Amino acid sequence: QVQLVESGGGLVQAGGSLRLSCAASGRTFSSGVMGWFRQAPGKEREFVAGIRGSSGDRNYADSVKGRFTISSDNAKNTVFLQMNSLKLEDTAVYYCAAGLGYAYSVWGQGTRVTVSS
Repeated sequence: QVQLVESGGGLVQAGGSLRLSCAASGRTFSSGVMGWFRQAPGKEREFVAGIRGSSGDRNYADSVKGRFTISSDNAKNTVFLQMNSLKLEDTAVYYCAAGLGYAYSVWGQGTRVTVSS
């Protein structure tokens, strides 16, 4: 059974940092894509960042460029999201996602990030 398990969420003050982790089990995604999405209260889920396992190519939503960094450890089938200079509007449930091709087909349960003033 393929499973993604996120960790690292929590409460942080604006301007602070958090690091999210996502460990995949049941399948390797080193040749596919892994990424992060988020859903804020009352809003639709949106893309945050993604990374291709084979090339290491990364892409980010404009709202997080320069503040968030996605990285992966292919050997451990794990993806990370380093979030710096957090803003109130970054408050959301963050979901890890993965796929063997270019589409995300497997989702984690989510980890909550709350940024306070």
